[in-house]
Amino acid sequence: MPDAVRRHYELYPYPSYPLFASVRRADTYANNLDALWSLFNGELPPADLARILIAGCGTFAPYPFAVANPKARITALDLSETSLRRARLHCLVHGVTGVDFVAGDLLDPALVTGPYGFIDAYGVLHHLAEPEAGLRALTARLGEGGIMRLMVYSRYTRREEDAIRRALTLLKVREPEAVRRMVARSAQGSRLREFFESSGEVANRAGLADALLHPQVKSYRIGELLELVAASGLTLLRFAHRDALPEPEREVERILTMEKEKTSPGNFVLYLGRRPKGPCPDSKAVFRLNPCLLPALSPWRITLVDIPGRLGNENGPLNGAERRFLRRFRHPVQAAELSPLDLKRAGSYADRLFLLRCRELSV
Repeated sequence: MPDAVRRHYELYPYPSYPLFASVRRADTYANNLDALWSLFNGELPPADLARILIAGCGTFAPYPFAVANPKARITALDLSETSLRRARLHCLVHGVTGVDFVAGDLLDPALVTGPYGFIDAYGVLHHLAEPEAGLRALTARLGEGGIMRLMVYSRYTRREEDAIRRALTLLKVREPEAVRRMVARSAQGSRLREFFESSGEVANRAGLADALLHPQVKSYRIGELLELVAASGLTLLRFAHRDALPEPEREVERILTMEKEKTSPGNFVLYLGRRPKGPCPDSKAVFRLNPCLLPALSPWRITLVDIPGRLGNENGPLNGAERRFLRRFRHPVQAAELSPLDLKRAGSYADRLFLLRCRELSV
């Protein structure tokens, strides 16, 4: 099956973003390795773990990760040479360096070796014939205290497109153009036409192929996902899909309630850790600004600043007073230097990854 998946992405490299599509550095703040380590370990990563692996990187992900981590060593791994060429070109066009591009199967233990401080496997495991083996292979590359982000398909979010994909497989429809011809001939109000009119995933050729023509797809109910995580030996740290509650146990209960109604909060996004140390208490912390946000906090900016939420909930626009508060942390600030009200405020920003909250100054 890896050969079938490889052929799929050689034909339909994904995602299909314009070559000149750019990201603001502020929008990459949740990809910053120091911020993630401070959130889950209460400190900055040691020098030997200042490494990031993007497993199944596709055509775009190396670019925002490199923007967020200009000093980290980044490995971008993918089955598809075509996807890697596009990802390399996207980085080149935007002047981004420091990424090693590696073609091959993540199940090959000799291909890229750890330890890594962060592994991103966003939209990867559900395309493996053996997701459990894939997660074990990634776990073996994760260093002590290391963090992994996963995104896997949710059964109830994918229910309609999974049904369409299975029907297309039975009909031996294998090309996006053939699917579009079917849609053009379908009746108004048909399931196929309604799906195409409501889904942004099929707006381009690569998106259509990824959603409906992929040769290997698995979707998960929350119980199946928890079994997968338990088998890995990693700790579930938190969910990060839309409206996710910060406490994993409460979020699992919320999802279980939704699944009784055959709904879900969207595809599952979650962070796992290898024996994480846990966050630093606010009262014992040193706070400093997430470096990705510095360009957005200019004192000369008079308009509100929108920073997208990345841990389940949206952020409100940053007004002038909030930006002035955050600028105080361009240099490290000890908890003892803050008033009780400002300390609580700093802790809230650290929970959103705007600030780094560390037990001690690390380099």
